[in-house]
Amino acid sequence: MMTPRALGLDFGTTNSVAALAEDDESELVEFSGKAAAGAVFCSALCFWHDGDVKGGMAHEAGPWAIAEYLEYPEDSRFLQSFKSVAASPIFESASVFEKRFRFEELGQMFLSRMVGHAGGRLDRRPERIVVGRPVEYAGARPDEALARRRYDAMFAGFGDEIHYVYEPLGAAFSYASHLTKAATILVADFGGGTSDFSIVRVEAPGAARRCVPLGSAGIGLAGDRFDYRIVDHLVLPMLGKGGSYQSFGKELEIPRSYFADFADWSRLALMRNRRTMDELARLQKTANDPAAIGRMITVIEKELGYPLYDAVGSLKRRLSEAESATFHFEGGGLAIEAEVTRADFEGWIAPDIARIEATVDKALAKAGVAPDAIDRVFLTGGTSLIPAIRRIFDRRFGKEHIATGGELTSIAHGLALIGQEANLAEWAA
Repeated sequence: MMTPRALGLDFGTTNSVAALAEDDESELVEFSGKAAAGAVFCSALCFWHDGDVKGGMAHEAGPWAIAEYLEYPEDSRFLQSFKSVAASPIFESASVFEKRFRFEELGQMFLSRMVGHAGGRLDRRPERIVVGRPVEYAGARPDEALARRRYDAMFAGFGDEIHYVYEPLGAAFSYASHLTKAATILVADFGGGTSDFSIVRVEAPGAARRCVPLGSAGIGLAGDRFDYRIVDHLVLPMLGKGGSYQSFGKELEIPRSYFADFADWSRLALMRNRRTMDELARLQKTANDPAAIGRMITVIEKELGYPLYDAVGSLKRRLSEAESATFHFEGGGLAIEAEVTRADFEGWIAPDIARIEATVDKALAKAGVAPDAIDRVFLTGGTSLIPAIRRIFDRRFGKEHIATGGELTSIAHGLALIGQEANLAEWAA
């Protein structure tokens, strides 16, 4: 029997990657054009008014969305990391100018532009689409059934068959394709919104069934949470966090909900709406430090979220390579420059690291595998490059057992290969 043509899609919180598999060979989809970044397609959307477009609103996705936003930041709406609300029952729709869009509508617009920038590689309808999904969705009290319904609506009509596979299993399948002997492997996938772990038994090449999934576990925190820890310590105190305001003769703490909305792009970008801005204007009049609230208003009004988180990401990357680095952000009358040590950063994220390590234990327990039975550990995802993350695995499994590589692309590569498996149902989540 001919193996089906399969598309593996790693729809990520921060970046998305696609791969096509035919005849047991998987190849990444490279995007073409001036703003293209190879096979990595930023999970972002940008909207702006355009009278020549039906409905009066145009949109772009991926690196083209970033380019459009950077050119006209105050006249556009920029959404990134919208995947993080997939399982949120609180999220109903995003307000973009005068229109509201449900999650699946945002997803369909994102996919259509991804196809449009693929240079024709995605024009032919694949027999199977294998979509990666986190083991545990991001957010408070995530509703897995709701996320599945939204995913189903997002991918409807995109392929003949839609299948969902845990993201670390995609990375495991990719890594297993390079192994020459049997092994029990632990795959740790660190994305923007979730950290996921899977244990897989890999048989020697030529076995009737090469890979057998044993157990998985995940937690809804990863790189985005680490970013917020930096924002929380270096930026939010200058925007009024910890401050107070006057109300009917009483001094009250400024509601923390405003600062919680700085936790990720999907919420920060949506704060630019009339109701929130009116609330902040009233708060500024009664705040004990009105200038701080004014700075927060400016960050939101002038769409400074992207340069803010770009500065945060730059600091985080430099702290993965050096013991200290300078954080620098400037815009809208707000200027911050601070020296940050790796020890500072690791102190800020220590509670998150502890929860991540506990989730590794959970994955091992589900698989019924002791730590000393793990032959190889494969780390993937951009957050896996953070030294505090790496030390978890070096300490528990030994440096000689750790492998890395393809941090942004291994999942899509493996998902496409899984799409050609005869026993695909056994991999489905």
